[in-house]
Amino acid sequence: MKKFIALTLALTLSMSLMACGNSGNSDANDSSSAVSDVNTLDINTDAVTDSNAGDDTQADATSAQDSDLAYVQDKGTLVVGITDFEPMDYKNADGDWIGFDADMAKSFAETIGVEVEFVEIDWDNKIMELDGKTIDCVWNGMTLTPEVTSAMECSNAYCNNAQVVIVPADVADQYQDVESLSELTFAVEAGSAGEEQANELGLNCTPVKAQADALMEVAAGTSDAAIIDSLMAAAMVGEGTGYANLTYTIGLNDEEYGVGFRKGSDLAEALNDFLVTRYADGSILHCAETYGVQAAIIEQGEK
Repeated sequence: MKKFIALTLALTLSMSLMACGNSGNSDANDSSSAVSDVNTLDINTDAVTDSNAGDDTQADATSAQDSDLAYVQDKGTLVVGITDFEPMDYKNADGDWIGFDADMAKSFAETIGVEVEFVEIDWDNKIMELDGKTIDCVWNGMTLTPEVTSAMECSNAYCNNAQVVIVPADVADQYQDVESLSELTFAVEAGSAGEEQANELGLNCTPVKAQADALMEVAAGTSDAAIIDSLMAAAMVGEGTGYANLTYTIGLNDEEYGVGFRKGSDLAEALNDFLVTRYADGSILHCAETYGVQAAIIEQGEK
């Protein structure tokens, strides 16, 4: 009987130990499974993090790629499309580009940390030059016409202007109203506001490369008259100028100048900020006085 009891106790103890052993293995398996799940979660989290980081990097790259300012700063130059247009852009005796627009372009380029490069363009091709990235902006007494503002990202207007009629001084008294112009032949810059005015009035006009060429046509007698910007007329015709025998008579319109960049360019906003700052500190008016255009300057609002 004692042996039977002892055997029974031994079997019971053995089964208890087996049960404890199975329970331990189950806990270990559960623990191992949990660790595995955690590791898997960590890996997946890292993958998501890496994926998001990749998206952020790609977004930054896309943003940089879309930024015209970043593009100009990366190549280190602001290429400015111009024509020979005194007092805005013209060469001094040393062959350097000067003028109100040229000097302001140099100053703006300095503020964004790049060099300025001036490139003479055919005015009629200015939009194509801009979109083709052979230039970065058009900064040359450019009238803010509907064609310009629809094709370019333009700065705020900074200067007033008008289109005026140029004729020989000795016949100026004959051409004091629009009706008197109908029989004249005009030279106008191709793609300019002057050409637009001539076409609107139904005048007989011949496009030339630049406004300076239009003046030469009149001086040479190959055209009866020209239509050019009033600011250019004030600087280049009349007593004390290279065209003392020419004068301007009729003002045909009122208009404003702005600077044109590629459509959507963030350089336009950067320039607007520059204009506000430089107007507030007096730099714009000081530069304008150098070239005699201070009366045409448009006040720039506060930031």
